[in-house]
Amino acid sequence: MKNKFVLIVLLLAFSATFAIAQERSNVSFGILGGVNFQNLNGELSSGDKLENDMLLGYHLGVNIQIPIAPEFYFQPGLMYSLKGAKNTYTALGSEFTDEIKINYLEVPLNLVYKAPLGSGFFMLGFGPYVAYGISGKQVFEGNSLTLERGVDYKDFDAGANIFAGFEMASGLFLQLDTQFGMLNIIPDDSSDDQSTAKNTGFGLSLGYRF
Repeated sequence: MKNKFVLIVLLLAFSATFAIAQERSNVSFGILGGVNFQNLNGELSSGDKLENDMLLGYHLGVNIQIPIAPEFYFQPGLMYSLKGAKNTYTALGSEFTDEIKINYLEVPLNLVYKAPLGSGFFMLGFGPYVAYGISGKQVFEGNSLTLERGVDYKDFDAGANIFAGFEMASGLFLQLDTQFGMLNIIPDDSSDDQSTAKNTGFGLSLGYRF
C-alpha cells in the first residue's frame, strides 16, 4: 500500500508539472522510445558477484523541457521500461535460458545542457530517477519447454540517469542513455537477505520534440 501511494504521488507530481508547463512560453514536449541493454548487478549471500548477461529490453515515454537558464533546462518525464537480466547455460547437452523481466513506470528528473552544434544542438543530461515495478516474471526456456513464474523484488527503485545526444532543428533527436540503480531490490524479508541486486543498463533512444 505504501509503494502504491508513492506511485500515485509521482504520477500526480508529473501531471501537475505538465499542467504548469503548458502555461509557460518556450516549453517543449518530447516523445521518445528505444532499446535498453539491462542487467542486475550485486552479490550473492556468499559474497560472490552476480554473473548475469544483458537482457534486451525497451522503453517509451514522454517528457517536458522547461528552460531555467541560458542553454540549461529542467526535463521531467514519465517512462515505461522493461528491465532485468538474462542467463544462458548448458546442462545435459542442452542450452537453457533464464530471464528476469520487470516492467517499471519511471519518473526521470534531469537537468539538461543544450549547446548549438551545426544546424542542431548537442545535449548532455543527468539527474535522478524514481521507479515503481508494476509487473514482473521469470522465464525459463530449454528443451522445447517454456516455464514462467512470478518474481519477488521490491516495487520501488531509484537511481541516476546520464545521457548525451544530438537534436536536429526539426525536433528529431537521438541520445545514448546510461542508468545506475542505487537501491537494493531484494526484499528485506527474503530468506537470502544478504544478497543484493541493483538495476543497471544503457540504451539508445529516438524521439521527437515539439
